[in-house]
Amino acid sequence: QVQLVESGGGLVQPGGSMRLSCVGSGVSLTTTIVSWYRQAPGEEREWVATASDDRRHLASAVKGRFTIERDDAKNTVYLQMNNLKSEDTAVYSCQVTEWGEDGNTYWGQGTQVTVSS
Repeated sequence: QVQLVESGGGLVQPGGSMRLSCVGSGVSLTTTIVSWYRQAPGEEREWVATASDDRRHLASAVKGRFTIERDDAKNTVYLQMNNLKSEDTAVYSCQVTEWGEDGNTYWGQGTQVTVSS
């Protein structure tokens, strides 16, 4: 059974930093495509970042402030968020997609990030 568990969310002041974790069980985060998405209240879900093989991709809204990295030994993917802004407030979710035409996609339950003074 595949399970993705996000953690690390909470309340942070503007300009602060936060690191989100996505821990996988039943699926390898090393050999899959791992992405972070976010959804603010009343808004559509928005892609934030992707790690696949050695490549890293970031949305323009977070480039230069966020990074995505994997710890293969811990089967964990991190989203390091720096210089947070109020518009970064959202529920952040981890998505894992298996390679191949029949690859499955899995989602975590999400973690709330609130940027406010």
